[in-house]
Amino acid sequence: MKKQENKILAIDIETYSSEGITNGIHKYVEAEDFEILLFAYKYNDEETKIIDLTKENLPEKLIYDLVDKKVLKTAFNAQFERICINKYFGITSKNWECTMIKSWACGLTGGLDTVSKALNAPEDKEKDSNGKRLIRKFSIPRTPTSNNPRKRNLPEDYPDEWEMFKKYCIQDVEVEHYIRKQLEHYKFMDSDFEKSQYILDCVINRRGIKIDKEMVEHIIDINDKMVDHYTAKFNTITGIETPNQVQELKKWLNDRTTIPITEITKQNKEDLFKIFEGDQLAKIALDCRYKTAKTSVAKYKKMLETMNKDHRSRGNLQFYGAKTGRWAGRNIQLQNLPQNHLENLDQVRKNFKNNEFNTLKDMYEDIQDIMSQLIRTAIIPEKGNKFVVADFSAIEARIIAWLADEDWVIDVFKKDGKIYEATAAKMFNLEVDEIKKGSPERQKGKVATLALGYQGGVGALKAMGALKMGIPESDLNDIVRLWRNANKNIQKLWHEVQNACIEAVEEMSTKNQKIHDIKNKVKIYTQYGDLTIELPSTRKLIYKNPRVVTNQFNSKALVYQEYSGVKNQWYDIETFGGKIVENIVQAIGRDCLAYKMLELTEKGYVIVFHVHDEVIIELPKNRNALNSILNILAEEIPWAQGLPLNADGYECEYYKKD
Repeated sequence: MKKQENKILAIDIETYSSEGITNGIHKYVEAEDFEILLFAYKYNDEETKIIDLTKENLPEKLIYDLVDKKVLKTAFNAQFERICINKYFGITSKNWECTMIKSWACGLTGGLDTVSKALNAPEDKEKDSNGKRLIRKFSIPRTPTSNNPRKRNLPEDYPDEWEMFKKYCIQDVEVEHYIRKQLEHYKFMDSDFEKSQYILDCVINRRGIKIDKEMVEHIIDINDKMVDHYTAKFNTITGIETPNQVQELKKWLNDRTTIPITEITKQNKEDLFKIFEGDQLAKIALDCRYKTAKTSVAKYKKMLETMNKDHRSRGNLQFYGAKTGRWAGRNIQLQNLPQNHLENLDQVRKNFKNNEFNTLKDMYEDIQDIMSQLIRTAIIPEKGNKFVVADFSAIEARIIAWLADEDWVIDVFKKDGKIYEATAAKMFNLEVDEIKKGSPERQKGKVATLALGYQGGVGALKAMGALKMGIPESDLNDIVRLWRNANKNIQKLWHEVQNACIEAVEEMSTKNQKIHDIKNKVKIYTQYGDLTIELPSTRKLIYKNPRVVTNQFNSKALVYQEYSGVKNQWYDIETFGGKIVENIVQAIGRDCLAYKMLELTEKGYVIVFHVHDEVIIELPKNRNALNSILNILAEEIPWAQGLPLNADGYECEYYKKD
């Protein structure tokens, strides 16, 4: 008896909304005039069909299949189709797979057009030339004119182009179907673990984050007052209308010194102030320029732009947005929020929330910096609730030591976790008790631990801030040497991983292809022409079109490719053992967080969002759960036995860095 084929429903839709899509899909569908215009679909390998929803309704069969969890729904950037369909038809569609995410997981990057070109999808010149134009014509509002007062274009206004728009929609289904067929041997989304993660990600993004609207509005207002204040001050001193007129400012400054002023940037700020040390007016003018040139309110404005009617901003996390599988930021970009270091954070926050511009102007030399430090605090729990912020402790240092069997480091993490002190003691042949907080040795142990795990050298130490810590540049080479001597197994890991990758790629042209096992934790092999690194969770990292070359040092080197949508061609990326180890470590860290988020959710904890190795949970103020949450994060993971996890955390009434 022939096995029944799984029913797959490929979908692409075209929509209209007066709300810009750049403010997030959840805000987009909240607009009162949001509607789905066209619904193109394809069952398995059948012919693609289209429903013109401006003229007819969606067939009952389609509605039934949308909510049937046995029918797999697919789309490129499926969250758009899923959210739009659920909102417009008032249903809860189930069982989605995103071909865009699968493309990213398979080592491809970019949008639908980029991925289709990378995979040599059949070209459609008409689609390429007309797609964006048709979207602008039918999917977004138009600016009324005296000759044409319409606020939007309707199908009957341009019937020929409407037919072209239908073909464009159909073609997107065909392209998505082609991409999915090309990638069907990659079983990424077949994993229960990743399916569960994808569903949880949808839940977290749909929940969103609560924004303190009043505070955000007052901060933007204070910023406007501050800009007006310093602009007026600048104009009085220089006679130039605004500090943004940099060419005029340079001319004004050059008239006051014999030293040529060619640029005014953040990087040469100190040099300029030294040049005009005795010229108070020039210093004030420069100060006004710098204070009005910052963009501390950009994220605040994005908070308001993406905020829904319930004051929650949604869709700020992108599942599998990075090559390692880590989440990427969208909209507000939660992944790169400035840290806060204010001792009187509560009071300063109240000053801004009460719109006390004059008080703040007198209290702080740099109001912009204070506003930057308050960005995190604009994220708040619902009334009566609090946040628990918890993150893994030194997760990357733990993972790399576990991968490399660097037993002395593992022992430190199993005991007191004082890795900076222990590293310094190992490097300088001292007892751990001799390493005191703030001592030069501890500083060197700290920066070495943070900077050198991925085969970095002096440059990595500098990038990590070694010189700013007061460490002499003449000491940096010794720090590299001493750290590597103290971590010989990590050194070996770099070379072991690099050699395994090179050997696996060289074996592609032979019949002797084998799996290279790295300490029974990571597997390296080639599959479908790709270099594949299988992680302890069984998830895979994919490197496309790998080959081995002879580099500038006359040594074997690994090269893989990524596709450029700008140049419409593949380009080479040369890599090395330390960089691949970094990918592996960060990917394992991602899987650890992903595993723990599922555990936390199963135990009833509500995750509001997460950033890197940190998870933010919302719960009632009267519920004491911090220790329980930290214990869950610290428990051993079945597929990472022997990896010593630990976590730190704190409770807060608004999001902040403790």
